[in-house]
Amino acid sequence: MKIAISSVGPDLDSMIDPRFGRCQYFIFINPESLEFEAVQNTSAQASGGAGIGSAQLVVDYGAGVVITGDTGPNAAITLQAAGIKVFLGASGTVKDTIENYKAGKLTESSSPSVKAHAGMGGGRGMGQGRGMGRGRGRNN
Repeated sequence: MKIAISSVGPDLDSMIDPRFGRCQYFIFINPESLEFEAVQNTSAQASGGAGIGSAQLVVDYGAGVVITGDTGPNAAITLQAAGIKVFLGASGTVKDTIENYKAGKLTESSSPSVKAHAGMGGGRGMGQGRGMGRGRGRNN
């Protein structure tokens, strides 16, 4: 079974990226042979929908398991709908994480570990509208 691991780099000595939707790479790996393919996450810089886009990438590459630090609700729903098992709270290197998975030291989760949030925006509108509209419509 192919496993997808969120990573900050493209090899087995890279650290786990705790962010599923915005991780830099996914390492798709066969846990028995340790043969792997590093794929840059094209959703990492998306203004919105990064969790869903990342989940779709994992589905497209045929992974049956995801190992990451955290997932949001949209990613969790998408992965669950695809029948992909999710293990959260991973840390350390990709190689160490695979060993922990094989030893049964990781915990499966079907719930998101972070709340919903919208994209990469900083929310800097700052309420500058001042409510100066003059309401020129008819009064009924």
